[in-house]
Amino acid sequence: MLSNWDPFAPGRRLPEARASRPPAPRSASVRRRCAPATPLALPPQFRWRRRPAAGAAAGRQEVRGRCAPLAVVCESAPAAGAGKRRAAAAGAREGRRLRGDSGGGPRRRAAGAGWRWRKGQQTYDRERSKTAQNLTKWLQRRETKKTQSWEGCQNELEREITFPGDSAIYYSFYKELLKAPSFERGVYELTHNNKTISLKTINAVQQMTLYPELIASVLYQASGSEEVIEPVYFYIGIVFGLQGIYVTALFVTSWVMSGTWLAGMLTVAWFIINRTDTTRIDYSIPSRENWALPYFACQVAALTGYLKKTLNCSAEKFCYLLVSASTYTFMMMWEYSHYLLFVQAVSLFLLDSFALAQTEKVHEVYKIYLFSLCVGYLLQFENSALLVSPLLSLVAALMLSKCLQMNMKKGTFMSRLLKIMYIYLVLMITVALNFLLKMFVPHREHEHLLKFIEVKLGLNTTKNFTMNWLLCQESLQAPSQDFFLRLTQSSLLPFYILVLIICLFSVTQVIFRRLCGEPLKETVKLEDGRIGERPEIVYHVIHTILLGCLAMCLEGMKYLWTPYVCMLAAFGVCSPELWMTLFKWLRLKAVHPILLALILSMAVPTIIGFSLWKEFFPRIMTELSELQEFYDPDTVELMTWIKRQAPVAAVFAGSPQLMGVIKLCTGWMVSSLPLYNDDDLLKRNENIYQIYSKRSAEDIYKILTSYKANFLIIEDSICNEVGPVRGCRVKDLLDIANGHVVCEEDDSYADSKYGRFCHEIKMNYSPYVNYFTRVYWNRSYFVYKINTVISFQS
Repeated sequence: MLSNWDPFAPGRRLPEARASRPPAPRSASVRRRCAPATPLALPPQFRWRRRPAAGAAAGRQEVRGRCAPLAVVCESAPAAGAGKRRAAAAGAREGRRLRGDSGGGPRRRAAGAGWRWRKGQQTYDRERSKTAQNLTKWLQRRETKKTQSWEGCQNELEREITFPGDSAIYYSFYKELLKAPSFERGVYELTHNNKTISLKTINAVQQMTLYPELIASVLYQASGSEEVIEPVYFYIGIVFGLQGIYVTALFVTSWVMSGTWLAGMLTVAWFIINRTDTTRIDYSIPSRENWALPYFACQVAALTGYLKKTLNCSAEKFCYLLVSASTYTFMMMWEYSHYLLFVQAVSLFLLDSFALAQTEKVHEVYKIYLFSLCVGYLLQFENSALLVSPLLSLVAALMLSKCLQMNMKKGTFMSRLLKIMYIYLVLMITVALNFLLKMFVPHREHEHLLKFIEVKLGLNTTKNFTMNWLLCQESLQAPSQDFFLRLTQSSLLPFYILVLIICLFSVTQVIFRRLCGEPLKETVKLEDGRIGERPEIVYHVIHTILLGCLAMCLEGMKYLWTPYVCMLAAFGVCSPELWMTLFKWLRLKAVHPILLALILSMAVPTIIGFSLWKEFFPRIMTELSELQEFYDPDTVELMTWIKRQAPVAAVFAGSPQLMGVIKLCTGWMVSSLPLYNDDDLLKRNENIYQIYSKRSAEDIYKILTSYKANFLIIEDSICNEVGPVRGCRVKDLLDIANGHVVCEEDDSYADSKYGRFCHEIKMNYSPYVNYFTRVYWNRSYFVYKINTVISFQS
């Protein structure tokens, strides 16, 4: 606006001439834009005196024009005060100088030459243009500097509030590591952390698996990136880089299985198109699975190559080392990694039970599991959850039954009979070992998972708030129809089902032949049409079926299953062996089956690729071009108020998700966190959530003061929640747990003499005002100070 405004336009009047009148409305926005809270201090070259109305007639218009910018734009230049006469004389002289007039009166001016007037006019025009440009540039630089400073302060806070719940906690500890005077001191403060949760000292590294943050902080400081990139962008860059490794590992796996790079390209295309169901990177960047699953994908790729029959010694050693390193790293990155490795161990166990793979290789993988569990137990501060994990029990049972399995492979009738009983025996030994370990090894972690499984399978019912809240989470529900519709629209699900059926039937044929005593071929040729005899294919078929069963029960498991669906489907349509197996069953004789299989393995993926490019490429480019920002002004205002007004030693209480954001954005201590692997924290969360129940003010006050809380935050979105599923709102679950709701024929009856606390406290009447004092509120949040001295008033 300033660059297009001419301060010397004809007819512009000085505000001094109308000082008694209010300023023009049109200049209000300009004044608000450039005038800060303090008077504008102009540089020396722009500090002009205002021309008074009583100035000399000769230079009045010109001097008035030069003073106009200050009056109209900022209106903050100092008045002439007592020096009006001196200012008038100076203004007259300035006007005469710009016009080339010596001030000798009309007669002297008439005697002067015309060139003097033209020269003065040119000088005046140059001075006017130069002065206007300089003033405009200075104001723009000043405004830009002010805007950048404000945006720099706000953007940091706006970026941090985009980390939801538990993700905010992970990133907050990463920030603390960078602020520590040394890495050793930072690790010590995390392992003996008493500044996060009130009245509780936790080992955050063990309890929250903060090894990714430790590695990221070391890399950030060791690489000298402090002056190059901000910590948040470095952190996010590492996570996105790991996602690139994830996709690359799937690419390599599909390539190794099919023998063509087309399968890898198709895998990547399906992964990107179905990224809503293949990764959580868009919703929760610091989540543990985003750090861990890339290493698991590398382990699966190395294991695929390790199980191949046609593999030279050097490649086999490389695959073995990669499996070892990636398995251990995966276990250190995610606290639930041993459950996923247990599913993988079951797949290898079934593969070895029917003698479809080399026993020595399978047992080498078992040894890798044992080594990773032992080292992980020591480095994770003697994590007892690893000792009682089902993975350790299964591997120990398999190692004990190794001799029995070797005797079974001699081909006698008794050995074939024992093959049928072998799976049952190993499972029984596994259950017995796990039961004994839980009896003698003290452990508390993950007990709530067993209770959750019992309730999920319908073996038990409960009114417990935590269990019912977990059951209501979308990630723990059965997958919706939209999930299958999305996979079908991208043509992924139909091809996956086709490939899975062909591979499954082929594997069933091979198992039947093995039970009948028929040996496996050393090398499987293309014309044989026996894709089920390749051990790496059998492993992936079993593994994807087990993961698919889990995904059908829990929608959150789709992020483990869908990437391998992409990989297996791409492998199938690009593999000549699979097409040859199908033609072998169909007894195709009209066309040479090998030639047709080779043609289809090239043509089908090409057609799929072009169709995907035509349909989804414009959508992806449109999404990439739409840069959207997340901005929550109410949360920003709340965090700003906490930083400015709350005492440093204050403790805040509220929903665990909000407490995680407060810990990240402000650093203040909180009373609870969104962590679900500790019974004490789960109990804390349930107690703090009582602020949304039908409890008395005295009960809530006792709960909050027991955790030394100083401030209470009520979220209007939870208090007035209208959930799509009846009975899954926080206040509904609390009413069920507290026995305040009786359900009869879909009708709910309140059975409490108190109103809902989050509603009643907003009324500001006794006894609520006796215990709590409202100190801040906006559209979404209400902050109350918990009174230390209770004043009873009517």
